Amino acid sequence: MYRSILIPIDLGQESSWSKALPCAIELARSYSAELNVMTVFPDFGMSMVSVNFPAGFEEKGLASVTEALAKFVEQQVPEGISVTSHVAHGTIYSEIMAAADKLGCDLILLSSHRPEMRDYLIGPNAARVVRHANQSVFVVRD
Repeated sequence: MYRSILIPIDLGQESSWSKALPCAIELARSYSAELNVMTVFPDFGMSMVSVNFPAGFEEKGLASVTEALAKFVEQQVPEGISVTSHVAHGTIYSEIMAAADKLGCDLILLSSHRPEMRDYLIGPNAARVVRHANQSVFVVRD
């Protein structure tokens, strides 16, 4: 049923993957699907913010995140699962959807926290992905 599954995670927040990753692994195993584990290194947003960081901060940050994600995948994804790690840079929800399209994923599996009042006004990343993704989206509550 699924050929390629995308699971976006936040390396600094275990709740973003502790329940979702086992589900993604089981689905990948059941369907012999490719598992794509991704994380997003956020951009500065406004250029006036970037002047407050040292030169090369983004490049060093991306390199560090890439290394950390590779280590995470090695430790958390069992052998026998076809897995690739991906690091994106930008706005979280848009990078998730762009990666799913680019990689040809047919399922996005992600974790979502219980909504808070501010989420009803702004909308969390998971809600934006659910509303706008071209793929099926499986949401696991943390």
